[in-house]
Amino acid sequence: MSEISRVEYCIVAVAEAFRGDGEIMASPMAPVPAVGARLAKATFEPELVLTDGVNKVIKDLTPFGDAKAAAAAVVEGWMPFPSVFDVLWWGKRHVMMGASQIDQYGNQNISCIGDFAKPSFQLLGARGAPGNTIHHTTSYWVARHSKKVFVPKVDMVSGVGYDGVRDLPEASRRGHEIRRSITSLGVFDFEGPEQRMRVRALHPGVTREEVQDNTDFALVVPGQIPESRAPSEAERQLIASFDPKGFASREVPA
Repeated sequence: MSEISRVEYCIVAVAEAFRGDGEIMASPMAPVPAVGARLAKATFEPELVLTDGVNKVIKDLTPFGDAKAAAAAVVEGWMPFPSVFDVLWWGKRHVMMGASQIDQYGNQNISCIGDFAKPSFQLLGARGAPGNTIHHTTSYWVARHSKKVFVPKVDMVSGVGYDGVRDLPEASRRGHEIRRSITSLGVFDFEGPEQRMRVRALHPGVTREEVQDNTDFALVVPGQIPESRAPSEAERQLIASFDPKGFASREVPA
């Protein structure tokens, strides 16, 4: 096959974020996360529960964006919107959301840019981010890693980071875990003692200087930075089958 592309590294990193989850509801919210979740279920996490994005739990791993294939998929269960909240409160869910801003402790903003009372830009609103981050595992996908996204302090906290839950009662933060931030440059976590954003791996060709230059706060950088895991040939074939129209490739700069 051809040379491994940056987007393939991103998709594998997304799949790896779901490793060990077992039978939970996976909620990927963009093309790269959607393909990555399919890859995880097709290989090392077969018990992941995926929906059609509306109200059905589906058995078949249909190509992303193929409405005809999704309509013909074998339905395993019924997941209307109120039931999603039951799963959310139970903590049996791992959502991979986007972010307009993320700070060093994993706080996420999808609400507004600028002062909340008079923002420069109105965005989506907090949506489900507060409940997601408190009740169950949350990860983030950022297609273009830049200082505009990775900021010292988010303008408005939509998803709650590690500094925001420290003073909460244990019962109020029992499901809180910001597992990964996966970007066009690399993979980041919060597993250090300070629970600040740490470089976990960098995609091939990305240097520590490049990633720091595109981040507006000091990253935790280990002495040796691993390279992101490459897909096997079998995984590359699965990725191609899950994204035949190239939706995921369009998210990531070449």
